[in-house]
Amino acid sequence: QVQLVESGGGLVQAGGSLRLSCTASGRTFNVRTMGWFRQAPGKEREFVAAISWSDGTAYYADFVQGRFTFIRDNTKNTMYLQMTSLKPDDTAVYYCAADPYNLGSSDGLDYNYWGQGTQVTVSS
Repeated sequence: QVQLVESGGGLVQAGGSLRLSCTASGRTFNVRTMGWFRQAPGKEREFVAAISWSDGTAYYADFVQGRFTFIRDNTKNTMYLQMTSLKPDDTAVYYCAADPYNLGSSDGLDYNYWGQGTQVTVSS
Protein backbone atom coordinates (compact mmCIF):
# COMPACT_ATOMS: atom_id res chain seq x y z
CA GLN A 1 0.00 0.00 0.00
CA VAL A 2 1.03 3.58 -0.67
CA GLN A 3 -0.41 6.50 1.24
CA LEU A 4 -0.54 9.96 -0.31
CA VAL A 5 -1.16 13.26 1.41
CA GLU A 6 -1.61 16.50 -0.52
CA SER A 7 -1.26 20.03 0.78
CA GLY A 8 -0.86 23.54 -0.50
CA GLY A 9 -4.23 24.33 -1.99
CA GLY A 10 -6.02 27.58 -1.32
CA LEU A 11 -7.56 30.71 -2.75
CA VAL A 12 -5.56 32.83 -5.16
CA GLN A 13 -6.33 35.59 -7.61
CA ALA A 14 -6.07 35.05 -11.35
CA GLY A 15 -2.48 35.37 -12.45
CA GLY A 16 -1.21 34.19 -9.10
CA SER A 17 0.75 31.10 -8.09
CA LEU A 18 0.39 28.13 -5.79
CA ARG A 19 2.57 25.15 -4.97
CA LEU A 20 0.92 21.84 -4.24
CA SER A 21 2.78 19.13 -2.37
CA CYS A 22 2.22 15.39 -2.28
CA THR A 23 4.03 13.24 0.24
CA ALA A 24 4.09 9.48 -0.22
CA SER A 25 4.58 6.85 2.46
CA GLY A 26 4.36 3.09 2.69
CA ARG A 27 5.56 0.86 -0.13
CA THR A 28 6.88 3.69 -2.25
CA PHE A 29 9.42 1.43 -3.94
CA ASN A 30 6.45 0.08 -5.88
CA VAL A 31 5.74 3.43 -7.47
CA ARG A 32 6.75 4.07 -11.07
CA THR A 33 4.85 7.27 -11.82
CA MET A 34 3.28 9.98 -9.72
CA GLY A 35 0.48 12.03 -11.17
CA TRP A 36 -1.74 15.03 -10.54
CA PHE A 37 -5.36 15.04 -11.61
CA ARG A 38 -8.09 17.56 -10.99
CA GLN A 39 -11.85 17.62 -10.88
CA ALA A 40 -13.96 20.74 -11.12
CA PRO A 41 -17.61 20.82 -10.02
CA GLY A 42 -19.81 19.14 -12.58
CA LYS A 43 -16.87 17.99 -14.67
CA GLU A 44 -15.00 14.75 -15.09
CA ARG A 45 -11.63 14.19 -13.54
CA GLU A 46 -8.79 15.21 -15.86
CA PHE A 47 -5.09 14.60 -16.08
CA VAL A 48 -2.79 17.48 -15.18
CA ALA A 49 0.76 16.13 -15.01
CA ALA A 50 2.82 13.04 -14.29
CA ILE A 51 6.41 12.41 -13.30
CA SER A 52 8.67 9.40 -13.41
CA TRP A 53 9.63 8.45 -9.88
CA SER A 54 13.05 7.21 -10.99
CA ASP A 55 14.41 9.88 -13.33
CA GLY A 56 12.07 12.84 -12.89
CA THR A 57 10.84 13.02 -16.47
CA ALA A 58 7.63 15.05 -16.44
CA TYR A 59 4.59 14.87 -18.68
CA TYR A 60 1.92 17.56 -18.92
CA ALA A 61 -1.60 18.01 -20.21
CA ASP A 62 -1.88 20.38 -23.14
CA PHE A 63 -3.82 22.96 -21.16
CA VAL A 64 -0.86 23.44 -18.80
CA GLN A 65 0.94 25.34 -21.57
CA GLY A 66 4.12 25.82 -19.61
CA ARG A 67 2.38 27.26 -16.56
CA PHE A 68 2.90 24.27 -14.24
CA THR A 69 6.09 22.50 -13.21
CA PHE A 70 6.13 19.06 -11.61
CA ILE A 71 9.25 18.16 -9.66
CA ARG A 72 10.16 15.47 -7.17
CA ASP A 73 12.33 15.24 -4.09
CA ASN A 74 13.00 11.56 -3.59
CA THR A 75 14.88 12.21 -0.37
CA LYS A 76 11.60 13.37 1.14
CA ASN A 77 9.26 11.14 -0.91
CA THR A 78 7.55 14.38 -1.88
CA MET A 79 6.38 15.77 -5.20
CA TYR A 80 5.61 19.40 -5.93
CA LEU A 81 3.33 20.94 -8.53
CA GLN A 82 4.30 24.56 -8.97
CA MET A 83 1.42 26.38 -10.64
CA THR A 84 1.81 29.87 -12.07
CA SER A 85 -0.35 32.20 -14.15
CA LEU A 86 -3.42 30.58 -12.65
CA LYS A 87 -6.77 31.07 -14.30
CA PRO A 88 -10.31 30.75 -12.94
CA ASP A 89 -10.64 27.61 -15.11
CA ASP A 90 -7.94 26.02 -12.95
CA THR A 91 -10.36 25.96 -10.01
CA ALA A 92 -10.79 22.33 -8.95
CA VAL A 93 -9.93 19.74 -6.36
CA TYR A 94 -6.44 18.51 -7.16
CA TYR A 95 -5.55 14.89 -6.46
CA CYS A 96 -2.16 13.26 -6.21
CA ALA A 97 -1.97 9.66 -7.44
CA ALA A 98 0.57 6.85 -7.74
CA ASP A 99 0.93 4.31 -10.53
CA PRO A 100 3.00 1.20 -9.86
CA TYR A 101 3.24 -0.05 -13.43
CA ASN A 102 3.10 2.57 -16.17
CA LEU A 103 5.39 5.42 -17.14
CA GLY A 104 3.80 8.81 -17.56
CA SER A 105 0.24 7.61 -17.94
CA SER A 106 -2.51 10.21 -18.28
CA ASP A 107 -5.24 7.64 -17.61
CA GLY A 108 -6.55 7.80 -14.08
CA LEU A 109 -7.47 4.14 -14.24
CA ASP A 110 -3.77 3.26 -14.24
CA TYR A 111 -3.28 4.86 -10.85
CA ASN A 112 -3.88 2.57 -7.89
CA TYR A 113 -3.36 5.01 -5.05
CA TRP A 114 -4.95 8.39 -4.48
CA GLY A 115 -4.73 11.19 -1.98
CA GLN A 116 -7.69 12.92 -0.41
CA GLY A 117 -7.44 16.00 -2.62
CA THR A 118 -6.75 19.65 -2.02
CA GLN A 119 -8.96 22.51 -3.14
CA VAL A 120 -7.59 25.17 -5.47
CA THR A 121 -9.78 28.20 -6.08
CA VAL A 122 -8.77 30.93 -8.51
CA SER A 123 -10.79 34.13 -8.36
CA SER A 124 -11.20 36.45 -11.32
